[in-house]
Amino acid sequence: MKQSLRGLIAATLMALLVAGCAMQSPSVVDRAPDEDPGQLLSQAEQQAPEQAAKTRLEAANILARQGERDRAFETADGIDESLLSEPDRVRWALLFSELARALNEPRAVLRATQVLDDELPMQASQQERLEERQRWAREALDQPSGAVSVALPELEGQAIRRIVVALPESGPLSSVASTIASAMRQHHNVKGGNVELSFLDASRYSMDELYDRAQQMNAQLIIGPLDKDQVTQLEQRDSVPLPTLALNYGSGDNNQAQRLFQYGLSAEDEARQVARRAWQDGHRQVSMMVPDNGWGRRVGEAFWNEWHSQGGEITNAVRYNPESSVSNAVQTALNVSGDRARLSNIDALFLLALPEYARQVPPTMDYYYAPNLPIYATSHLHEGRLQTRLDQDLNDVMFVDIPWQIPDAAVGGEEALPFAATYRSLRDESDASMFRLMAMGVDAYELALRFTNLDELNGLNGSTGTLYLRDDGRIYRELPWAKFQNGVPSPILIPNLDESDD
Repeated sequence: MKQSLRGLIAATLMALLVAGCAMQSPSVVDRAPDEDPGQLLSQAEQQAPEQAAKTRLEAANILARQGERDRAFETADGIDESLLSEPDRVRWALLFSELARALNEPRAVLRATQVLDDELPMQASQQERLEERQRWAREALDQPSGAVSVALPELEGQAIRRIVVALPESGPLSSVASTIASAMRQHHNVKGGNVELSFLDASRYSMDELYDRAQQMNAQLIIGPLDKDQVTQLEQRDSVPLPTLALNYGSGDNNQAQRLFQYGLSAEDEARQVARRAWQDGHRQVSMMVPDNGWGRRVGEAFWNEWHSQGGEITNAVRYNPESSVSNAVQTALNVSGDRARLSNIDALFLLALPEYARQVPPTMDYYYAPNLPIYATSHLHEGRLQTRLDQDLNDVMFVDIPWQIPDAAVGGEEALPFAATYRSLRDESDASMFRLMAMGVDAYELALRFTNLDELNGLNGSTGTLYLRDDGRIYRELPWAKFQNGVPSPILIPNLDESDD
């Protein structure tokens, strides 16, 4: 049964239609569940080489759809592609190159795209995707001479004992800064140890003055600044005076400064991850709905660029007014004609929205006969607290979020969370709307402690996701996925999504 809000919206929209217009339920096609990839791999061990290669390819495809990217990559990597038929070699190349690019393995991408040299029969869109991935891999392996070499030789072999945190205590960012600083202090106290954590008011000093003061305090490193413009200024320098973990990302295409690292809660990174997941799940033509403001344009552009880089098509791009009718935006996004969505060239929707707006989208889609269209979203539609009644209207929406916000979906429960003791100490006393910032403060502290061995920054299981260090010192996050079921974020085990590769 539809919940109360869905019923209210549907009733309201019905009143706007011409009397006597009848609705019919759309047809539903039941899908058989994926085969067990483990069983397929066991079968492959008993099969002739050609059949075994095909079976392993099927297992790799299933693993990729289930979100087990590492296992899928390992399985695809172990296939002798020369044993596959020509169509299956193309399928293997598309899958393996996609996984390799997502895992930043350019040499594996080049191996996959060697099929281009064999002139195999393939669709033009498939060839374009493989050629684009081949270009990416070659560029990744041919870094420009000015690329930053990420290293902190002055900290190697040392223990981190003195950290200075430079955050503003007044001004527009002071509330955000206070939340981050409070979480750092709490985590510092819970963790214990011999680290001296000191704070400077970044709103009182210039960056050069902050560095001077931090050096006078014998700091080994500095956490901050938070202001995006200040980070942009720093990343344009050749170097910074002290190892620095900025809590935002600069505006440049890359970071130029030695000893400068950048970490934050990037909505653009979330959008790019959503684009990769939707593609991996087999979708190729999406509509997108983003708010008509600066934030929406930035995040929407990140999704757009990532989607196109994979070879996908944007059917409709809607910039909606958050204060206006949801119905109008949905009608445009879904090609509504009369009272019915036209989905012949749409197989998924990307939604960037805050909770109040987002909760109205699925009921409106139901009304326009599109209840089964997959919806992918960023963390912003999730308030981070259990609101079963309200969030019933988000049922089946898939979204990313930090582990601390979706512990059951991310790691199977609160006891398995990274830094669980700090999580428990913060959870009950914090505002749900600020909890992601608190998790960011905890991860910033943990990142700083690992500056003596930068290898530990790659694949760090943090409060805000799995953290990875890029070659230019920027740190990005891979977030776990969840799906609303009965108004509760639940794990996505075997997504009921399209399986086609093209």
